[in-house]
Amino acid sequence: MKKLLTFVFVVTVLAISSCGLLNQAGSGREHVVLIKTTMGDIKVKLYPRTIHHTENFMKLVKEHYYDSLLFHRVIPGFVIQGGDPNSKHAKPGQVLGDGGPGYTIPAEICPEYFHKRGALAMAREGDRVNPTRRSSGSQFYIVVGKVYTDKQLDMLEQKLHTKFTPAQRKAYTTVGGTPFLDGQYTVFGEVVEGMDVVDKIANLPRDKYDRPKKDVRIITMKILK
Repeated sequence: MKKLLTFVFVVTVLAISSCGLLNQAGSGREHVVLIKTTMGDIKVKLYPRTIHHTENFMKLVKEHYYDSLLFHRVIPGFVIQGGDPNSKHAKPGQVLGDGGPGYTIPAEICPEYFHKRGALAMAREGDRVNPTRRSSGSQFYIVVGKVYTDKQLDMLEQKLHTKFTPAQRKAYTTVGGTPFLDGQYTVFGEVVEGMDVVDKIANLPRDKYDRPKKDVRIITMKILK
């Protein structure tokens, strides 16, 4: 299936777009979006340096693109994922994850924006068909994650051939996250209110495709600032 977030354990050197500069047009300002769901409200802030992702997300919110879409993939201790337009009128048991607006977004992987608990990021197709790691035009996920020990992070560093910053280590050993996704997907925001709602969604009973057996729907999204 396309645009499903996947576990990635091998890091390769790829030509990906860098994150934007703060003096570029449209950057330097954080925006806040309210996501109203059938299980409660989630408030997210969007980062200023991931210009294309932030502007695209806000564009879709203004167009009411996300209204009535499902969180079609939920995994406890990992993520909740939504934004597939095919989910709007999906039948029970229908496999989801291939839908989108017909375009992708250049990667904007900023080192300071990583997969801590509550991080907001865009899903994408895998490296085999998407070597530059372009993001889905609409499918996003929110990190639930888990807490790691320093020893576990040391092992991940060896496996991923990377080095976690002090900020990453502090986050992953306290609030938790999904450190093995860093550098693989574009993180463009974070939850500022409503992680209890995210946790409730993540822990719902689900089918073999990780779709909740009881639909969880985005009622609407609204830009607060």
